[in-house]
Amino acid sequence: MEKLMILDGNSLMNRAFYAVPTLTIADGTHTNGIYGFLNMVDKVKEDIKPDYIVATFDRKAPTFRHLEYKEYKAGRKKMPEELAMQFPILKDILKMMAINIFEIDGFEADDLIGTLSNYAESNGLEVYIVTGDRDALQLATDNIKVVLTKNKGEKEIYDANKMMETYGVTPTEFIDVKGLMGDSSDNIPGVPGIGEKTAYKLIKEYKSIENLLCNLDKLKGKMKENLENNVEQAIFSKKLATIETNVPVEIDLEEIKSKEEYDVNGLRKEFTRLQFKSLLSKLPKEDKEDRNIEVLSVTKVEDISINESDELYITYGVKNSDKISTIELSNLEMFINGKVYNFDLDLIDIEELRDIFQGENNKVIHSSKNLYTILRKHNIDLNNVIFDTEIAAYIIDSSRGNYNIKDIVFNVLGEEIEENIECSYLKELYLKLKEEIEKLDMQKLYYDVELPLVEVLSSMEEVGFKVDEDKLDELGKEFKDMIITLEKDIYNLSEEEFNINSPKQLGKILFEKLDLPVIKKTKTGYSTNADVLEKLKDKHPIVEKIIEYRHVAKLYSTYIEGLKNVIDEDGRIHSSFNQTVTTTGRLSSTEPNLQNIPIRTEMGRSIRKVFVPFDNDSVILSADYSQIELRVLAHMSEDENMINAFNSHLDIHTKTASEVFGVKEDEVSSEMRSAAKAVNFGIIYGMSDFALGEDLKISKKEAKKYIDIYFERYPKISEYLSKLKEDGKKYSYVKTILNRRRFIPEISSSNKIVKALGERLAMNAPIQGSAADIIKLAMVNVWKRLRKEKLESSIILQVHDEIIINAKRGELEKVKVILKEEMENVIEFSVKLEVDENVGKTWYEAK
Repeated sequence: MEKLMILDGNSLMNRAFYAVPTLTIADGTHTNGIYGFLNMVDKVKEDIKPDYIVATFDRKAPTFRHLEYKEYKAGRKKMPEELAMQFPILKDILKMMAINIFEIDGFEADDLIGTLSNYAESNGLEVYIVTGDRDALQLATDNIKVVLTKNKGEKEIYDANKMMETYGVTPTEFIDVKGLMGDSSDNIPGVPGIGEKTAYKLIKEYKSIENLLCNLDKLKGKMKENLENNVEQAIFSKKLATIETNVPVEIDLEEIKSKEEYDVNGLRKEFTRLQFKSLLSKLPKEDKEDRNIEVLSVTKVEDISINESDELYITYGVKNSDKISTIELSNLEMFINGKVYNFDLDLIDIEELRDIFQGENNKVIHSSKNLYTILRKHNIDLNNVIFDTEIAAYIIDSSRGNYNIKDIVFNVLGEEIEENIECSYLKELYLKLKEEIEKLDMQKLYYDVELPLVEVLSSMEEVGFKVDEDKLDELGKEFKDMIITLEKDIYNLSEEEFNINSPKQLGKILFEKLDLPVIKKTKTGYSTNADVLEKLKDKHPIVEKIIEYRHVAKLYSTYIEGLKNVIDEDGRIHSSFNQTVTTTGRLSSTEPNLQNIPIRTEMGRSIRKVFVPFDNDSVILSADYSQIELRVLAHMSEDENMINAFNSHLDIHTKTASEVFGVKEDEVSSEMRSAAKAVNFGIIYGMSDFALGEDLKISKKEAKKYIDIYFERYPKISEYLSKLKEDGKKYSYVKTILNRRRFIPEISSSNKIVKALGERLAMNAPIQGSAADIIKLAMVNVWKRLRKEKLESSIILQVHDEIIINAKRGELEKVKVILKEEMENVIEFSVKLEVDENVGKTWYEAK
């Protein structure tokens, strides 16, 4: 007997959406429902092996039930937008899979399922209804089976016998049960006072609602009364619960027969776009010409021949990468003119490859930064790198988090990579990514900023930042003494010794022994996090001591012990600068994170005292953009008031205070200026009136007044921020000054808190991202200029809006001019960019 499988589209999508964790792609499209649906269907299909497959869906138009009963399904929660957006995509995929879709105005998917089942059974087919909705059980017969899907891929299959065994009623009688008990999800009223248990009991005995109503004299009490008073409602509820099996729809069995031919290329393209790796792997391999790649093992340089016109596609590995001094090359491969060359680095000395790397051939490399570093250790220049596929993939979509070549080849080309010839994929990858960068108008961002920045970062990592180890030890002793003193103070105030680092023990001291008010509880006891301690500061002197203890202890473990562990043999720290981590475009620093040294406390700032010039003939030179994000805001919003304020060299916070508080600029107090500063930066970060009020310790009403006055004085800023939110909602991304995209799927969320976060990100990302674009471009230009003028001074660190240079004393004045010129004239701007420069014998002094 041939088999028909009917998919209950809405039910399965709903179940999949809530069963699979949230999945999104870069443009904000949610995909978890589609992914769960397709996996679910794939498993059931494997078990059933149907000859025919169809899918049914609800339409938005009201059904005959709505027309008969306006309250039908009233009160049901609106479908979340995150789920609704997935239906059109799923339907397109089903069409590509040659699965016919049935949907018709005036009827529910259930009615189409009933009609299709009835038709198929009468034509000698065995039917399998795949659904998550028990309503379909009424359709079960010997040949119509209901496959009820459950979470974790489990399922139960019901035919007429299984219905009787499980529920004690026939499928038809199941309708009467629902008519009596009603259905809150469909808003079917049923009979008041009759629940599920009673409904089953009555129908088992009387077989139908009609027969039950004919035998009311056998009943008594409240149940009898409820039935007598709701005769019509009971019959009508049964009618509403009955699935229609005669919908006027054309069915052609030949048309819905499963076809061997379907749109494999379309599915491959769509699964690649949606990042469905496991589903993609199940498709037949693409009918591409066989790569016919000749793989050659290179044991001596003479084995490889390169013409002047050849492009080199290079991949490589790194070993012993924990310290710059031990970083080495491994797994070097080159794809040249249709051949893959695997270099045996046990037999070939890296010095022998000098001419290849320094040659004029154009080179496409995946993740070139470490290769620059390794080659520079051998005094080899890596010339003519025209493309880095890792960096290109990052700027196209900064939300991925992983840019290894396997993932990028899969995401861009839809192919599972063959590891021994991975460099052979670079050419195709390069052409696709290059085309995408041009399409997105990101050429300047890529070719002027991100690609040349790779070499700058490699240089910074290799050069490093000198640490005065004696000073570090001295500072460590100071911190250790402070920790011991604070411990004693805390023990005295608590009148006992305990583990201060144990939240459980600390909680008992604070909230049980000292009886401080409990702010927040966790599963394991009392919360003692930073927010809680901040709220308890004025309740007992021990709290201030604990806050200080934690601060010093963290500084000691992170920056005293932490820095000691990463000082290299040359006495310098060689931090790693990561270009493909943040979604904002800012750089990040690891091992150690030098960008995160605290500067709000004197103790935190004192860490910078251990960072010193390379030698006595050098000084630390720091150049810091002044209020770069506010200047970016002024430029991008085109607000004349703010532009004029900056270009007139006014103090922007004083100017804002004057506007907000309605006083003359010379009457602005320090408190007013601080409040105005909070407003200025709060606006950039999309701060609400509530958050601003918390920050300034004023009422929400007063904070709102500040914000309203601010937008009155700077009207274009208000318009600009509103447009950013609109653009975020419209496109699911916002752009920086150089067209860097920040994708914001959160802005389409049906969850108000998540949506509000998305709106804040939409307002902030273009400003913060544009500041990142500017500082990166400045770094590239400064670095190029230092090289062009053959200076020995080097960029050694970039922190937020600051570039730090180890400057040779004899070059200092020249370097200061270069820094100022390149940083202040980095980009055409309606607002003058200003840089503050400082010089010192330590990083601390230079700030």
